[in-house]
This record gives sequence, structure tokens and C-alpha cells, in this order.
Amino acid sequence: MVKKNELQVVENFTVPQVLNQQDVLEEMDGMTFNFALVKIPSGGGLSFEVPSDDPESPDAEKEIDGVIVHHHPVNAYWAAAYTGGNEPPDCSAMDGKIGHGDPGGDCKVCPHNQWGSGQDGSGKACQNRRRVYVLREGEMFPLLLSLPPTSLQNFANYISRSLLQKGLRSYEVVSTAKLRKTKSGTGIEYSQALWGLSAKLDPQTAGQMRQYANDIKALASGVLVEDVEGSDSASEVEDVAGFKGTLVDNQ
Repeated sequence: MVKKNELQVVENFTVPQVLNQQDVLEEMDGMTFNFALVKIPSGGGLSFEVPSDDPESPDAEKEIDGVIVHHHPVNAYWAAAYTGGNEPPDCSAMDGKIGHGDPGGDCKVCPHNQWGSGQDGSGKACQNRRRVYVLREGEMFPLLLSLPPTSLQNFANYISRSLLQKGLRSYEVVSTAKLRKTKSGTGIEYSQALWGLSAKLDPQTAGQMRQYANDIKALASGVLVEDVEGSDSASEVEDVAGFKGTLVDNQ
């Protein structure tokens, strides 16, 4: 019997056997491997857009349940305004720390990564986001969520308070993501991602998931910024460009 406030232990979560990186590269020769990208709606929508078998008709899902097998910060800067397409950024940092391109260098001191550097003197000119890879039951590869600045603090609180404070790692538990509608200081409505702890994996499954997570990190390192954090995915950032709040600064 599960006691009050005691997490349920999941013993039947299937850990897929990932193809080794060389096999994936051979199959994708001449093509780019990408994870299924989940979109957070603009305007305060409460359903995630999850890719389906029909690329023209994504599924609308209120919640996403699964194991977070990898997450990391990403910074991306485009000098020119978005005009359409997936233009590579002028500068990007896959670790959220060291930029490559123009201007490149230490993100912490970069003028484009300071508050007030954005359009009309609000927000940041550089996008600070966090990629979160969520493996759902019965799937081979995780979904990819690219969290905008307005959702970073909620994720940081979840990892630090709900997981690390309990001695847990993200790949040892089943997490649930959902959306809530909120407003910026100027009254603009937008969607914010929230996270909750649903269950723990049994020790054996958690050990297998740790190895799976290591395999996913190798594949994730090759996903291009323009394929995920392209300027066309930044509408929510632009809509609430003046938002500062208590964000975790990816510098």
C-alpha cells in the first residue's frame, strides 16, 4: 500500500534499446537527424503541439508524461530580424556558456546577453532557452521541448526542489509537463510550462534509463540550433520581451 505523500514506483516502464550512434549516422547519411519537436503555443494556449504521423496535423495534448533523459541550456543570437526560413544564428552556445560565431566568446559578458539589449530596449537580444528531452512509454526516442525564458524558472524549481532535494535524478522518475496561461507586465497573455513529479522508476529500470540517457546525449549533441531554436520559434519570447521576473540567467 502506498503511504500518503509516498511516490508510486513504476516497475514496467520500457527502456528502449537505442541504436548506436554509428548505426544512426549510417541510416541518416546525407540527412539530418532530429527529435520530434513539441511546440508551446503562443497566446496562452493550454495544449502542447506534439508531432503526429501526419505532419500537417499535430496532436494537441494537455499533458506530457515521461522520463526526462537529458536537458541543457542553449543560447542563440540572430543579428537581423526574422524574414522566414531556418537561418542559422549568427552566434550560438550549445552549453549556454561559450558562444561560437559572431560575436562569440563568454556568454556571461556578451552585450547581447544582457537585460535591455532586446528590441526597444527590453528583454535580451540573445535567446536563452533550455532543451528538455522527455521519453514517453512505448517510444524509441524522446520528445524535445525547447523551453522559452518565461518557463525556465519553473523548470529550475522542479529540478532543484522536487528532485535533487529528494536525492533523485531526472532520469529516475516519471515527470509531467503541463501549461498554464499567464500575463506579462504589459498584459500580454502567454503559455508557461509547469512540471510535476508523478512516480519513481524501480532501481533496475532507473539504472537502464541512465545508460539510455547517455546514449541520447550523444545524439542530441548533433541537433542544430536553427532546426529547434530558429527565429520562427521565438514568437513567445518576442511577445513578452520585457519579461524579466526571477528567471535563471543562462549566462
